[in-house]
Amino acid sequence: MTGFPPTFADDVVDLPSQAQVEAFLDEHRRALNSSLDGLTEEQARRSLVPSRTTLLGLVKHAAFVEKVWFDEAVTCRPRAEIGIPATPDESFILAAGDTIATVQQAHREACEASRRATASLGMDDVLRGHRRGPLPLRWVYLHVLRELAQHCGHAEILREQVLSSD
Repeated sequence: MTGFPPTFADDVVDLPSQAQVEAFLDEHRRALNSSLDGLTEEQARRSLVPSRTTLLGLVKHAAFVEKVWFDEAVTCRPRAEIGIPATPDESFILAAGDTIATVQQAHREACEASRRATASLGMDDVLRGHRRGPLPLRWVYLHVLRELAQHCGHAEILREQVLSSD
């Protein structure tokens, strides 16, 4: 599923650290989004664990993560104004109208908005809008990268289970 290109490290090794981190973020964003490719709507919604985690829910949650860390934290807007759930757990809840296409598109749009929100920021710039308090962009980038990497692993396992059970 992930399909990271074998030359990826060579492509960014000589870039400044911020460009390296942003490249790895984008790679994980694409990998998680593509975890839904080729699935049926039923497969994407299939629940295989006791939690609310489904493949479709993971990508929906990833859009929430983008908005928390790169909208709320950067703009200081409250979650209600942004239009996102109050808690991470709620971000996994699928609405009747959520489809692979709509969730993937919402995730891509959230990622693009994140890139725009941080385009003029440096790694040491402090984001003041998150509930944890002021945090440097460097910390936020690393936290989001860690979360995306975990969710890519979750998605790989869920996808393997979904495809092997059909």
